[in-house]
Amino acid sequence: MATFLYRLGRLAFRKRWYVTLVWVAVLGAVGFGAVKAPGASDEEFSMPGIESQKAFDLLEQRFPGMTADGATARVVFVAPGGEKVTAAGNKKVIEETVADLADGSQVANAVDPFQARAVSQDGSTAYATVTYKVGPNELSDAGRTHLENALHQAQDAGLTVEAGGDAVSEQGGAGGAAEVIGVAIAAVVLLVTFGSLAAAGLPLLTALVGVGLSMATILALSDALGLSTTTGTLAMMLGLAVGIDYALFVVSRYREERAKGRTPEEATALATGTAGSAVVFAGLTVVIALAGLAVVGIPMLTKMGLAAAGAVVVAVLIALTLVPAVLGFWPNAVLARKARKSGRLEESGDNGGTRWSRFVLRRPVPVLLLGVIGLGALAVPMTDLQLGMPGDEAKPTSTTERRAYDALAEGFGPGFNGPLTIVVDARGADDAKSAAETVAKDLGATEGIVSVSPARFNEAGDTAVFSAVPATAPTDEKTKDLVTVIRDERPGIESRTGATYEVTGTTALNIDISDKVQSALVPYLLVVVGLAVLLLLVVFRSLLVPVKAALGFLLSVLASLGVVVLVFQQGHGAELLGVEQTGPIMSLMPIFLVGIVFGLAMDYEVFLVSRMREAYVHGDRPDEAITSGFRHSARVVVAAALIMIAVFAGFIGESDSMIKMIGFGLASAVLFDAFVVRMAIVPAVLALLGDKAWWLPKWLDRALPRVDVEGEALSRRPEAAPGPAEPAVPEAARV
Repeated sequence: MATFLYRLGRLAFRKRWYVTLVWVAVLGAVGFGAVKAPGASDEEFSMPGIESQKAFDLLEQRFPGMTADGATARVVFVAPGGEKVTAAGNKKVIEETVADLADGSQVANAVDPFQARAVSQDGSTAYATVTYKVGPNELSDAGRTHLENALHQAQDAGLTVEAGGDAVSEQGGAGGAAEVIGVAIAAVVLLVTFGSLAAAGLPLLTALVGVGLSMATILALSDALGLSTTTGTLAMMLGLAVGIDYALFVVSRYREERAKGRTPEEATALATGTAGSAVVFAGLTVVIALAGLAVVGIPMLTKMGLAAAGAVVVAVLIALTLVPAVLGFWPNAVLARKARKSGRLEESGDNGGTRWSRFVLRRPVPVLLLGVIGLGALAVPMTDLQLGMPGDEAKPTSTTERRAYDALAEGFGPGFNGPLTIVVDARGADDAKSAAETVAKDLGATEGIVSVSPARFNEAGDTAVFSAVPATAPTDEKTKDLVTVIRDERPGIESRTGATYEVTGTTALNIDISDKVQSALVPYLLVVVGLAVLLLLVVFRSLLVPVKAALGFLLSVLASLGVVVLVFQQGHGAELLGVEQTGPIMSLMPIFLVGIVFGLAMDYEVFLVSRMREAYVHGDRPDEAITSGFRHSARVVVAAALIMIAVFAGFIGESDSMIKMIGFGLASAVLFDAFVVRMAIVPAVLALLGDKAWWLPKWLDRALPRVDVEGEALSRRPEAAPGPAEPAVPEAARV
């Protein structure tokens, strides 16, 4: 591996014009394809194997056209204090507003609340449902403006008017202020780390090229592969993060080799052969983690994982080819200013990483105990983890969606925002209508159900659908228990009526998703961690180092989940982050956290421990190898972690509670893993293990393939012949 990458780096350095032109041509071709390709569609969320999805599929089959993909808006009218919406003046304003809404060019229909009996019992609140001919992403600015103008006119008449639904929510994709903030902070961190504008700019430039290529590819293939606008979000986030990291490690190793007196070409080749090997295997661990998202069984999540894995592969290829080519154009520009002015390249001696490693080596047991106990304490709240899919109730009160949600809950009850949809399949019943009415009556009598709508039959008359409104809010644990009770009643009702039923709707769907994700978390961990342990076994040729790496990751991810529960579920410190409403943790959050953080954690593990392994293979004692690894890699790993934290923390400033949660969770996980696990627990464990850390049974050593990540084969290379194409390398300067 190291020899192949050494030759690849040298070739890219020599043929830099060709390599650069190839990348420019590929970027241009893919960009042209993205511009010409049809736009991404609104992907229909589906999760095979759960009852809610089966009921939804049955609805589509028996009620053609009922589950249209058009956008919807629910407009809520609240009368001024003491008045009723049924008063003549207020009723007239509402009817005129609904008629105005129905005149929109993209509107399919707008339902009058007085005709649909959508008025609260106390007469204070009413709502109108507006259905559009197009999906949320296809809704034009003119259509949104028409909706807003109609609402403003009703508000001017004295009514309180709010709106919810996907026609109102902003349909954002990848990109935004968070990425800009992350890139800006990354630039500052790189500048401080390298002391050179060129060295700081090169990782940013190549990372942006990789992200641009990845996003253009996703856009070009979106129509052919059925990718949605959200598919590229994870790809952009991770592509930017690992793109900077991988280029950072190659450039750092290049500067190190130049400090040893290597020529620019030789330093580039050696950096690609050594740091490049670590990049390849670090990238493989990230790809494994992302591709493993397919285990969960959510098509959308699988597509997001594979798209992000593709972005990581692009980042690896750029680090191995484009970065060496750019170094060939400006071989001295990435060196520190002092080295460029003096013309002297000095190899660094003791630094902060060296001093910290010696501190840990002197006190391994206290450092280990402090790290494990600290992260363990932070992980305790995770035992109270409640998964769900919070909706408009989790949005800030400054949004009209949240105010509409609160108005409906106050006027119609907390469960009105999350009604259960019951689909009755009466094909096996003697009298379909009587059977459906019996099902509705029995479920309506269930404790926790406040109302049941009249059943609506399909044209064939063998299938009915009705709504049941719970007494509790959609995210309340009592609602989850209610859904379980309703489903448990099914065998008895089916035996009496001959008809069966299934429960669906947004609330039931979210409950089913949470249950499925929770049950998939352990298999996902086993698959991803198991494959990564095997990969690290090949990389480090050690039995204990991969196990230690996996256990350290589990500790950091559990601690990060614990602090997410502490803030977003229990509410401790929530106001500091601008979280106005606490509640269950987003169902997909643990899977996202495990997948992304595992990949990044293994990045730090490979980069840091591979330098220790390299020193140990070349003859250093175990404690000297730890110090050597920290001397060369600690500063770069710290810089990489700070960049990750900056990129993820930028999302905490977003208004959406879910985005805040993802940003906070990922930033916390990187903080714990990089600075507590990799910088403290890892050297402490290796110090206690000594030579045993690098032990591998002989039979396993013979069975495993040799990939030579530490570049041992490069130290045995024959002396290069002097010449203009490849300057000779003195014997003392060889690796």
